[in-house]
Amino acid sequence: MSTKAQLSDIEQNPCRDDFPLLAAHPEMVFLDSAATSQRPASVLDAQRAFYETMNANPLRGLYRLSIDATDAIERTRAHVARFIAAMDEGGNPQKEQIVFTRNTSESLNLVASSLGRTILSPGDEVVISIMEHHSNLIPWQQVCAATGARLVYLRLDDDFNISQDELEAKVGPRTKIVSLTQVSNVLGTQNDIAAVARRAHEMGAYLVVDGAQGAPHVRSSVREMGCDLYAFSAHKMMGPMGVGVLWGTADVLELMAPFLTGGEMIDSVTETDAVWAPVPQKFEAGTQDAAGIYAFDAALSYLEGLGMEAVERRERELARYLTESLASLDFVDIIGTKDGSRHVGAVAFNVRGVHPHDVASLLDGSNVCIRAGHHCAQPLLAWLGVQMGSTCRASVALYNDTSDIDRLVESLKLVWGVFNG
Repeated sequence: MSTKAQLSDIEQNPCRDDFPLLAAHPEMVFLDSAATSQRPASVLDAQRAFYETMNANPLRGLYRLSIDATDAIERTRAHVARFIAAMDEGGNPQKEQIVFTRNTSESLNLVASSLGRTILSPGDEVVISIMEHHSNLIPWQQVCAATGARLVYLRLDDDFNISQDELEAKVGPRTKIVSLTQVSNVLGTQNDIAAVARRAHEMGAYLVVDGAQGAPHVRSSVREMGCDLYAFSAHKMMGPMGVGVLWGTADVLELMAPFLTGGEMIDSVTETDAVWAPVPQKFEAGTQDAAGIYAFDAALSYLEGLGMEAVERRERELARYLTESLASLDFVDIIGTKDGSRHVGAVAFNVRGVHPHDVASLLDGSNVCIRAGHHCAQPLLAWLGVQMGSTCRASVALYNDTSDIDRLVESLKLVWGVFNG
Protein backbone atom coordinates (compact mmCIF):
# COMPACT_ATOMS: atom_id res chain seq x y z
CA MET A 1 0.00 0.00 0.00
CA SER A 2 1.32 3.46 -0.85
CA THR A 3 2.11 6.03 1.81
CA LYS A 4 -0.55 8.31 0.35
CA ALA A 5 -3.18 5.58 0.75
CA GLN A 6 -2.02 4.80 4.28
CA LEU A 7 -2.50 8.43 5.34
CA SER A 8 -6.22 7.82 5.62
CA ASP A 9 -5.65 5.36 8.49
CA ILE A 10 -4.83 7.44 11.56
CA GLU A 11 -4.12 4.33 13.63
CA GLN A 12 -1.04 3.80 11.47
CA ASN A 13 2.03 6.01 11.15
CA PRO A 14 3.38 5.72 7.60
CA CYS A 15 5.52 8.87 7.79
CA ARG A 16 7.28 8.78 11.16
CA ASP A 17 10.40 7.07 9.80
CA ASP A 18 10.82 9.94 7.31
CA PHE A 19 11.66 12.21 10.25
CA PRO A 20 15.09 11.43 11.75
CA LEU A 21 14.42 12.92 15.19
CA LEU A 22 11.17 10.96 15.58
CA ALA A 23 12.69 7.77 14.18
CA ALA A 24 15.58 8.04 16.66
CA HIS A 25 13.20 8.47 19.61
CA PRO A 26 10.32 6.00 19.28
CA GLU A 27 9.45 6.63 22.93
CA MET A 28 8.65 10.31 22.28
CA VAL A 29 5.21 11.72 21.52
CA PHE A 30 5.55 15.07 19.77
CA LEU A 31 2.34 17.13 20.00
CA ASP A 32 3.69 20.64 19.51
CA SER A 33 3.65 21.04 15.74
CA ALA A 34 1.70 24.30 15.97
CA ALA A 35 4.90 25.80 17.40
CA THR A 36 7.21 24.10 14.90
CA SER A 37 7.06 20.94 12.84
CA GLN A 38 9.63 18.21 12.60
CA ARG A 39 11.69 17.99 9.40
CA PRO A 40 11.92 15.00 7.06
CA ALA A 41 15.31 13.69 6.01
CA SER A 42 14.85 15.10 2.51
CA VAL A 43 14.75 18.63 3.94
CA LEU A 44 17.78 18.12 6.16
CA ASP A 45 19.66 16.61 3.21
CA ALA A 46 18.76 19.54 0.98
CA GLN A 47 20.01 22.13 3.48
CA ARG A 48 23.31 20.33 3.80
CA ALA A 49 23.55 19.84 0.02
CA PHE A 50 23.29 23.58 -0.55
CA TYR A 51 26.38 24.24 1.54
CA GLU A 52 28.24 21.32 0.01
CA THR A 53 27.44 22.01 -3.66
CA MET A 54 26.46 25.64 -4.24
CA ASN A 55 27.56 27.67 -1.22
CA ALA A 56 27.81 31.25 -2.44
CA ASN A 57 26.03 34.52 -1.86
CA PRO A 58 23.09 34.63 -4.28
CA LEU A 59 22.52 37.68 -6.52
CA ARG A 60 26.05 38.96 -5.90
CA GLY A 61 28.23 37.03 -8.29
CA LEU A 62 28.52 36.10 -11.94
CA TYR A 63 30.44 32.90 -11.26
CA ARG A 64 28.79 29.48 -11.37
CA LEU A 65 28.31 28.88 -7.63
CA SER A 66 26.54 32.21 -7.17
CA ILE A 67 24.41 31.67 -10.23
CA ASP A 68 23.40 28.22 -8.94
CA ALA A 69 22.50 29.70 -5.54
CA THR A 70 20.41 32.39 -7.24
CA ASP A 71 18.65 29.84 -9.41
CA ALA A 72 17.87 27.74 -6.32
CA ILE A 73 16.12 30.66 -4.66
CA GLU A 74 14.16 31.49 -7.79
CA ARG A 75 13.02 27.88 -8.21
CA THR A 76 11.75 27.88 -4.64
CA ARG A 77 10.04 31.22 -5.23
CA ALA A 78 8.15 29.72 -8.17
CA HIS A 79 7.37 26.57 -6.15
CA VAL A 80 5.89 28.61 -3.31
CA ALA A 81 3.73 30.51 -5.79
CA ARG A 82 2.38 27.25 -7.19
CA PHE A 83 1.79 25.85 -3.70
CA ILE A 84 -0.52 28.74 -2.73
CA ALA A 85 -2.04 29.00 -6.23
CA ALA A 86 -0.52 32.41 -6.97
CA MET A 87 -0.81 31.92 -10.72
CA ASP A 88 -1.48 34.24 -13.64
CA GLU A 89 -4.28 33.72 -16.15
CA GLY A 90 -1.97 31.54 -18.24
CA GLY A 91 -1.30 29.21 -15.33
CA ASN A 92 2.24 30.48 -14.70
CA PRO A 93 3.50 31.00 -11.13
CA GLN A 94 3.71 34.67 -10.17
CA LYS A 95 7.03 34.22 -8.43
CA GLU A 96 7.79 37.95 -8.43
CA GLN A 97 4.97 38.31 -5.87
CA ILE A 98 6.72 35.99 -3.40
CA VAL A 99 8.86 37.83 -0.84
CA PHE A 100 11.16 35.85 1.45
CA THR A 101 11.46 37.00 5.06
CA ARG A 102 12.65 35.34 8.26
CA ASN A 103 9.23 34.22 9.52
CA THR A 104 5.53 35.10 9.62
CA SER A 105 6.15 37.71 12.30
CA GLU A 106 8.55 39.61 10.07
CA SER A 107 6.15 39.36 7.13
CA LEU A 108 3.32 40.85 9.19
CA ASN A 109 5.56 43.57 10.62
CA LEU A 110 6.60 44.40 7.06
CA VAL A 111 2.96 44.79 6.03
CA ALA A 112 1.94 46.83 9.07
CA SER A 113 4.86 49.21 8.72
CA SER A 114 4.97 49.51 4.94
CA LEU A 115 1.30 49.38 4.00
CA GLY A 116 0.00 50.88 7.23
CA ARG A 117 2.23 53.93 7.24
CA THR A 118 1.54 54.46 3.53
CA ILE A 119 -2.26 54.50 3.58
CA LEU A 120 -3.43 55.18 7.16
CA SER A 121 -4.48 58.62 8.42
CA PRO A 122 -6.12 59.86 11.62
CA GLY A 123 -9.67 58.52 11.84
CA ASP A 124 -9.02 55.48 9.65
CA GLU A 125 -9.61 52.02 11.09
CA VAL A 126 -7.66 48.76 11.10
CA VAL A 127 -9.80 45.71 11.89
CA ILE A 128 -8.34 42.56 13.45
CA SER A 129 -9.90 39.80 15.54
CA ILE A 130 -9.62 39.10 19.24
CA MET A 131 -8.05 35.71 18.39
CA GLU A 132 -4.93 37.12 16.74
CA HIS A 133 -1.42 35.98 17.57
CA HIS A 134 0.63 38.87 18.98
CA SER A 135 2.49 39.00 15.65
CA ASN A 136 -0.74 40.09 13.98
CA LEU A 137 -1.75 42.40 16.81
CA ILE A 138 1.20 44.35 18.21
CA PRO A 139 2.38 45.66 14.80
CA TRP A 140 -1.10 47.09 14.20
CA GLN A 141 -1.18 48.62 17.68
CA GLN A 142 2.10 50.34 16.89
CA VAL A 143 1.17 51.60 13.44
CA CYS A 144 -2.22 52.86 14.65
CA ALA A 145 -0.50 54.78 17.45
CA ALA A 146 1.92 56.29 14.93
CA THR A 147 -0.70 57.27 12.33
CA GLY A 148 -3.71 58.17 14.46
CA ALA A 149 -5.75 55.29 13.10
CA ARG A 150 -8.03 53.25 15.38
CA LEU A 151 -7.70 49.53 16.05
CA VAL A 152 -11.05 47.70 15.97
CA TYR A 153 -11.58 44.11 17.18
CA LEU A 154 -13.87 41.49 15.71
CA ARG A 155 -15.39 39.43 18.54
CA LEU A 156 -16.51 35.80 18.40
CA ASP A 157 -20.03 34.45 18.77
CA ASP A 158 -21.00 31.60 21.09
CA ASP A 159 -19.77 29.06 18.54
CA PHE A 160 -16.36 30.78 18.31
CA ASN A 161 -17.09 32.13 14.84
CA ILE A 162 -16.88 35.63 13.39
CA SER A 163 -20.46 36.17 12.29
CA GLN A 164 -21.56 38.05 9.21
CA ASP A 165 -23.35 40.52 11.47
CA GLU A 166 -20.07 41.18 13.31
CA LEU A 167 -18.24 41.68 10.02
CA GLU A 168 -20.82 44.17 8.78
CA ALA A 169 -20.84 46.02 12.11
CA LYS A 170 -17.04 46.35 12.37
CA VAL A 171 -15.79 46.52 8.76
CA GLY A 172 -17.17 49.76 7.43
CA PRO A 173 -16.41 52.91 5.41
CA ARG A 174 -13.55 53.95 7.72
CA THR A 175 -11.83 50.56 7.46
CA LYS A 176 -8.65 50.65 5.42
CA ILE A 177 -7.06 47.33 6.44
CA VAL A 178 -8.46 44.05 7.77
CA SER A 179 -5.86 41.61 9.12
CA LEU A 180 -7.03 38.17 10.22
CA THR A 181 -5.67 34.76 11.08
CA GLN A 182 -6.63 31.91 8.77
CA VAL A 183 -6.60 29.42 11.66
CA SER A 184 -6.42 30.34 15.35
CA ASN A 185 -3.30 29.00 17.04
CA VAL A 186 -5.28 28.63 20.30
CA LEU A 187 -8.83 27.71 19.32
CA GLY A 188 -7.79 25.69 16.27
CA THR A 189 -10.79 27.01 14.33
CA GLN A 190 -10.64 28.15 10.70
CA ASN A 191 -12.06 31.49 9.62
CA ASP A 192 -14.09 32.03 6.46
CA ILE A 193 -11.47 34.15 4.74
CA ALA A 194 -13.39 34.44 1.48
CA ALA A 195 -16.38 35.99 3.31
CA VAL A 196 -14.10 38.45 5.10
CA ALA A 197 -12.44 39.33 1.79
CA ARG A 198 -15.78 40.12 0.19
CA ARG A 199 -16.77 42.48 3.01
CA ALA A 200 -13.34 44.13 3.16
CA HIS A 201 -13.29 44.78 -0.57
CA GLU A 202 -16.89 46.06 -0.53
CA MET A 203 -15.67 48.71 1.90
CA GLY A 204 -12.53 49.45 -0.15
CA ALA A 205 -10.19 47.86 2.41
CA TYR A 206 -7.21 45.55 1.97
CA LEU A 207 -7.25 42.06 3.53
CA VAL A 208 -4.09 40.66 5.15
CA VAL A 209 -4.12 36.98 6.20
CA ASP A 210 -1.86 35.34 8.78
CA GLY A 211 -1.50 31.85 7.32
CA ALA A 212 1.02 30.51 9.84
CA GLN A 213 -1.44 27.87 11.11
CA GLY A 214 -3.30 27.49 7.81
CA ALA A 215 -0.72 26.83 5.11
CA PRO A 216 0.79 23.78 6.86
CA HIS A 217 -2.53 21.98 7.34
CA VAL A 218 -5.07 22.93 4.68
CA ARG A 219 -4.89 23.52 0.96
CA SER A 220 -4.55 27.30 0.75
CA SER A 221 -5.25 29.19 -2.47
CA VAL A 222 -4.75 32.95 -2.36
CA ARG A 223 -6.99 33.20 -5.41
CA GLU A 224 -9.87 31.38 -3.71
CA MET A 225 -9.40 33.23 -0.42
CA GLY A 226 -9.43 36.57 -2.22
CA CYS A 227 -6.89 38.15 0.13
CA ASP A 228 -4.46 40.92 -0.81
CA LEU A 229 -1.52 39.73 1.32
CA TYR A 230 -0.73 36.30 2.80
CA ALA A 231 2.02 35.45 5.30
CA PHE A 232 3.35 32.11 6.55
CA SER A 233 6.50 30.32 7.76
CA ALA A 234 8.54 27.42 6.42
CA HIS A 235 9.32 25.96 9.85
CA LYS A 236 5.70 25.08 10.59
CA MET A 237 5.40 23.12 7.35
CA MET A 238 8.37 20.75 7.45
CA GLY A 239 10.88 23.39 6.32
CA PRO A 240 13.81 25.06 8.12
CA MET A 241 13.57 27.75 10.76
CA GLY A 242 14.47 31.25 9.59
CA VAL A 243 12.45 31.35 6.35
CA GLY A 244 9.15 33.19 6.00
CA VAL A 245 6.97 34.12 3.07
CA LEU A 246 4.91 37.15 2.18
CA TRP A 247 2.73 36.95 -0.91
CA GLY A 248 0.93 40.03 -2.16
CA THR A 249 -0.93 41.22 -5.21
CA ALA A 250 1.28 43.15 -7.60
CA ASP A 251 -0.47 46.49 -7.04
CA VAL A 252 -0.28 46.27 -3.24
CA LEU A 253 3.40 45.29 -3.24
CA GLU A 254 4.17 48.18 -5.58
CA LEU A 255 2.31 50.55 -3.28
CA MET A 256 4.31 49.50 -0.22
CA ALA A 257 7.63 51.09 0.75
CA PRO A 258 10.62 48.95 1.79
CA PHE A 259 10.66 47.76 5.39
CA LEU A 260 14.41 47.13 5.62
CA THR A 261 17.10 48.89 3.62
CA GLY A 262 20.65 48.02 2.64
CA GLY A 263 22.18 45.61 0.18
CA GLU A 264 20.37 44.00 -2.75
CA MET A 265 17.13 45.97 -2.36
CA ILE A 266 18.28 48.95 -4.41
CA ASP A 267 18.55 49.75 -8.09
CA SER A 268 20.88 52.71 -7.60
CA VAL A 269 22.22 54.90 -4.77
CA THR A 270 23.66 58.41 -4.68
CA GLU A 271 24.93 60.43 -1.74
CA THR A 272 21.46 61.86 -1.21
CA ASP A 273 18.94 59.36 -2.56
CA ALA A 274 18.20 55.79 -3.59
CA VAL A 275 16.03 54.03 -6.17
CA TRP A 276 14.50 50.75 -5.04
CA ALA A 277 14.91 47.47 -6.87
CA PRO A 278 11.74 45.93 -8.29
CA VAL A 279 9.53 43.63 -6.21
CA PRO A 280 10.37 41.20 -4.62
CA GLN A 281 13.99 42.32 -4.18
CA LYS A 282 12.71 45.65 -2.85
CA PHE A 283 11.76 43.84 0.37
CA GLU A 284 14.73 41.47 0.64
CA ALA A 285 17.56 43.54 2.08
CA GLY A 286 20.79 41.74 2.86
CA THR A 287 21.78 38.11 2.44
CA GLN A 288 18.90 35.67 2.43
CA ASP A 289 18.99 32.28 4.14
CA ALA A 290 19.66 30.67 0.78
CA ALA A 291 20.24 27.18 2.20
CA GLY A 292 16.99 27.39 4.15
CA ILE A 293 15.06 28.60 1.12
CA TYR A 294 16.54 25.76 -0.95
CA ALA A 295 15.51 23.26 1.72
CA PHE A 296 12.01 24.76 1.86
CA ASP A 297 11.64 23.70 -1.75
CA ALA A 298 12.27 20.12 -0.60
CA ALA A 299 9.68 20.53 2.19
CA LEU A 300 7.02 21.62 -0.30
CA SER A 301 7.91 18.67 -2.52
CA TYR A 302 7.53 16.32 0.45
CA LEU A 303 4.05 17.66 1.23
CA GLU A 304 3.01 17.56 -2.41
CA GLY A 305 4.31 14.00 -2.71
CA LEU A 306 1.86 12.98 -0.01
CA GLY A 307 -0.87 15.23 -1.43
CA MET A 308 -2.13 18.20 0.56
CA GLU A 309 -5.72 16.91 0.34
CA ALA A 310 -4.61 13.61 1.91
CA VAL A 311 -2.55 15.45 4.55
CA GLU A 312 -5.52 17.67 5.37
CA ARG A 313 -7.88 14.71 5.74
CA ARG A 314 -5.45 12.85 8.02
CA GLU A 315 -4.79 15.85 10.24
CA ARG A 316 -8.48 16.73 10.51
CA GLU A 317 -9.24 13.17 11.66
CA LEU A 318 -6.36 13.33 14.13
CA ALA A 319 -7.63 16.67 15.48
CA ARG A 320 -11.13 15.24 15.81
CA TYR A 321 -9.81 12.22 17.71
CA LEU A 322 -7.68 14.48 19.90
CA THR A 323 -10.64 16.72 20.76
CA GLU A 324 -12.94 13.83 21.54
CA SER A 325 -10.28 12.06 23.61
CA LEU A 326 -9.64 15.15 25.73
CA ALA A 327 -13.38 15.77 26.11
CA SER A 328 -13.76 12.25 27.55
CA LEU A 329 -11.69 13.28 30.60
CA ASP A 330 -13.97 14.85 33.20
CA PHE A 331 -11.07 16.83 34.71
CA VAL A 332 -10.12 18.50 31.42
CA ASP A 333 -11.67 21.72 30.12
CA ILE A 334 -11.33 22.36 26.38
CA ILE A 335 -10.81 26.00 25.46
CA GLY A 336 -13.04 26.72 22.48
CA THR A 337 -15.38 24.45 20.57
CA LYS A 338 -15.73 20.81 21.58
CA ASP A 339 -16.67 19.96 17.99
CA GLY A 340 -13.59 18.05 16.89
CA SER A 341 -14.43 18.43 13.21
CA ARG A 342 -13.77 22.16 13.48
CA HIS A 343 -10.26 21.90 14.86
CA VAL A 344 -7.36 22.36 12.47
CA GLY A 345 -4.26 20.92 14.10
CA ALA A 346 -4.50 22.40 17.58
CA VAL A 347 -6.62 21.93 20.71
CA ALA A 348 -6.15 24.09 23.81
CA PHE A 349 -7.21 22.75 27.17
CA ASN A 350 -6.61 22.93 30.90
CA VAL A 351 -6.45 20.33 33.63
CA ARG A 352 -8.78 21.63 36.30
CA GLY A 353 -6.92 23.23 39.18
CA VAL A 354 -3.43 22.48 37.79
CA HIS A 355 -1.23 25.13 36.23
CA PRO A 356 -0.45 24.41 32.55
CA HIS A 357 3.28 24.69 33.21
CA ASP A 358 3.02 21.90 35.78
CA VAL A 359 1.01 19.79 33.36
CA ALA A 360 3.57 20.21 30.57
CA SER A 361 6.50 19.45 32.89
CA LEU A 362 4.91 16.27 34.20
CA LEU A 363 3.96 15.15 30.70
CA ASP A 364 7.57 15.62 29.66
CA GLY A 365 8.45 13.02 32.25
CA SER A 366 6.29 10.62 30.24
CA ASN A 367 8.01 11.72 26.99
CA VAL A 368 4.92 13.60 25.84
CA CYS A 369 5.64 17.05 24.37
CA ILE A 370 2.92 19.71 24.46
CA ARG A 371 2.89 23.51 24.71
CA ALA A 372 1.92 25.49 27.82
CA GLY A 373 1.54 29.23 28.19
CA HIS A 374 -0.42 32.09 26.67
CA HIS A 375 0.55 31.08 23.10
CA CYS A 376 1.19 34.73 22.18
CA ALA A 377 -2.56 35.36 22.37
CA GLN A 378 -3.05 37.09 25.71
CA PRO A 379 -5.99 39.30 24.65
CA LEU A 380 -7.90 36.20 23.52
CA LEU A 381 -7.32 34.33 26.76
CA ALA A 382 -8.28 37.41 28.79
CA TRP A 383 -11.47 37.85 26.73
CA LEU A 384 -12.34 34.18 27.21
CA GLY A 385 -11.76 34.53 30.96
CA VAL A 386 -9.19 31.73 31.08
CA GLN A 387 -7.92 31.33 34.62
CA MET A 388 -4.17 31.69 35.14
CA GLY A 389 -3.95 33.38 31.72
CA SER A 390 -2.49 30.31 30.05
CA THR A 391 -3.48 26.93 28.69
CA CYS A 392 -2.05 23.63 27.60
CA ARG A 393 -2.07 23.04 23.86
CA ALA A 394 -1.68 19.78 21.97
CA SER A 395 -1.24 19.97 18.21
CA VAL A 396 -0.97 17.26 15.60
CA ALA A 397 0.74 16.84 12.26
CA LEU A 398 0.82 14.15 9.62
CA TYR A 399 3.45 12.11 11.49
CA ASN A 400 1.15 11.58 14.50
CA ASP A 401 -1.31 8.72 14.98
CA THR A 402 -3.94 7.69 17.50
CA SER A 403 -1.37 6.01 19.75
CA ASP A 404 0.26 9.42 20.35
CA ILE A 405 -3.07 10.84 21.49
CA ASP A 406 -3.78 7.76 23.62
CA ARG A 407 -0.40 8.28 25.31
CA LEU A 408 -1.35 11.89 26.02
CA VAL A 409 -4.64 10.85 27.59
CA GLU A 410 -3.03 8.21 29.79
CA SER A 411 -0.32 10.65 30.86
CA LEU A 412 -2.92 13.28 31.74
CA LYS A 413 -4.57 10.74 34.02
CA LEU A 414 -1.22 10.36 35.78
CA VAL A 415 -0.94 14.15 36.10
CA TRP A 416 -4.42 14.30 37.63
CA GLY A 417 -3.46 11.55 40.03
CA VAL A 418 -0.36 13.43 41.21
CA PHE A 419 -2.48 16.39 42.30
CA ASN A 420 -5.62 14.49 43.30
CA GLY A 421 -4.39 11.03 44.24
